[in-house]
Amino acid sequence: MTRLIIVCEGPTEHEFCMDVIAPALYRSDICVEAPLIKRSQGGIVAWDPIKRQLMMHLHESDAYVTLLIDYYGIKDSFGFPGWEESKAIPDKRSRMHFLFRKMEDEMPPDIRERFIPYIQLHEFESLIFSDINVISQNFDDNEATMYLLEAAVTDFPNPEEINCRPDLAPSKRLLKAISGYNKVIYGACLAHDIGLKKILDKCPLFSEWYNRLSSIGKETDEDN
Repeated sequence: MTRLIIVCEGPTEHEFCMDVIAPALYRSDICVEAPLIKRSQGGIVAWDPIKRQLMMHLHESDAYVTLLIDYYGIKDSFGFPGWEESKAIPDKRSRMHFLFRKMEDEMPPDIRERFIPYIQLHEFESLIFSDINVISQNFDDNEATMYLLEAAVTDFPNPEEINCRPDLAPSKRLLKAISGYNKVIYGACLAHDIGLKKILDKCPLFSEWYNRLSSIGKETDEDN
């Protein structure tokens, strides 16, 4: 069985990885672990400590290593490779691919092939917009203002594009639309109810990442 370590930004991403991603990948003989970023134990930090953790996991075993962090929370001062240059790329998906290549280039050649770079555009909550009907099924009419969420779905080509300014990021939209919304409590649960298939269908960048993860078991078989 192939071992995969997904370094997670916080508890919500950890729960999502273990409840949604891990069972699906297990069917492909891939065993998932989902530790939090050590420096913060929940929350994005600068690139250097993240890089050190990624390299530690890559050196300690023959595991593949990736990460699940939000693009939305990364600051200029965090020093992510290629960050300033990426701002000149208008297409967000192309910008992410540029950042992925720069992150991959930061890894030493002897461990680089087992590193799978990833940043979620724009944040984990984007995935929940893959099927907002799940929200109406889990919250009463007096708890959720659905038209606020429906507008986001119709205004953007896919959930990962939802984010035209900081106060309209996916998480901020959910906070405005759902009374008492708590990311840690509800985020992974709603994503679980939506299901991996719908998320893959609606979120192209996430789908690329997941397909890359699901292929590592086959790569290991070919090497043996």
